[in-house]
Amino acid sequence: MSDILLIHGSCHGAWAWDALIPAVQALGHTARAIDLPGSGDDPTPLAEVTLDRYAEAIVAALGEDTVLVGHSAAGYAITAAAERAPERITRLVHLCTYLPEPGRSMLDLRKDAPFQPLRGALTKTADGLGYTVDPAAAPRVFYQDCTAEARAWAVARLGPQAIAPQAAVVDVSDRSQSLPRSYILCENDGTIPPAHQVAMTADWPAGDVHRITTGHSPFLAAPDRLARLIDGIVRG
Repeated sequence: MSDILLIHGSCHGAWAWDALIPAVQALGHTARAIDLPGSGDDPTPLAEVTLDRYAEAIVAALGEDTVLVGHSAAGYAITAAAERAPERITRLVHLCTYLPEPGRSMLDLRKDAPFQPLRGALTKTADGLGYTVDPAAAPRVFYQDCTAEARAWAVARLGPQAIAPQAAVVDVSDRSQSLPRSYILCENDGTIPPAHQVAMTADWPAGDVHRITTGHSPFLAAPDRLARLIDGIVRG
């Protein structure tokens, strides 16, 4: 059985995984989630949120042999953590994430997409240090295939996202890239176009790229199905 640490994406918090954690635990694994700095219930001011602080928080939460699952923007955060402590990570699982490239930030990669689903859905905070998601647009971009109840629950919990970690570049070396890595492509994703996910994983072995027929948030739309897919990945 595996120790699984779940890392949320933009504007979310550990709460995003509430439905997935018991589904993963029911399959015999341990599963837990953390709030990244400045997200969820973490009080770090946006001005102090960096990609380095994300990596520090993740490393502090690792066990001795942990499977690290990151969602969306957290592809950068889990890679940064793996660069620091690869010996404590047994696998990286990228759930519809941006995959770090040398010398390029997450914001750079977002511009590579064939179209921009988030255009018009984001508003900068008054201090210019972060952004929020328009509650009216969130169901369309984040929760397109979730129930009305799940959408309302999630939208009420969304918070501001610091821009600095998404404008930062992560070192990409064998320390992270030599770890076992899996990618879960969301075929109906309304945030990161599926074609963009295909392009980012074009040079991956076919057996390491898995597909799920959901939108951007399968942990809310199909937690049991996602749990089974993660279970299959970690069992090999």
